[in-house]
Amino acid sequence: MNGNDRNFMSLQFAAKSENESFARVTVAAFVAQLDPTMDEITDLKTVVSEAVTNSIIHGYDGDPEGVISIACAIEGDTVTLTIEDKGRGIEDVELAKQPLYTSKPELERSGMGFTIMENFMDEFDVTSEMGKGTFIRMKKRIVSKKALYN
Repeated sequence: MNGNDRNFMSLQFAAKSENESFARVTVAAFVAQLDPTMDEITDLKTVVSEAVTNSIIHGYDGDPEGVISIACAIEGDTVTLTIEDKGRGIEDVELAKQPLYTSKPELERSGMGFTIMENFMDEFDVTSEMGKGTFIRMKKRIVSKKALYN
């Protein structure tokens, strides 16, 4: 694969709930160059929504001064997506990844964010350090006509 097969973008935005849809649509627009199916786009938009919402609610506890960073790269037919915050971090990542677990039951959170991300993507990894933030890295292969012929 030569260097021309790679494309990337990154963005940063305030940890405000109104920016969640901006992040979701931006990633979808960038990935559109691979001519993904509607299901693939929906999966990507959903994982972005889940990760950004987690950063806002759990990472920054609603503090709008927080910053969320997203990077997206395309290499051949594979999308790599990273979402990072510098918030409070996750004390126990393995516990947080358990279906139905939420650290904020009073907000009626479903506790399915990481489970959804893991199920919708081909690869999913989360690292976190208390007081330093959380980093999520996901990959998904886009099976489309354009991706197959590039």
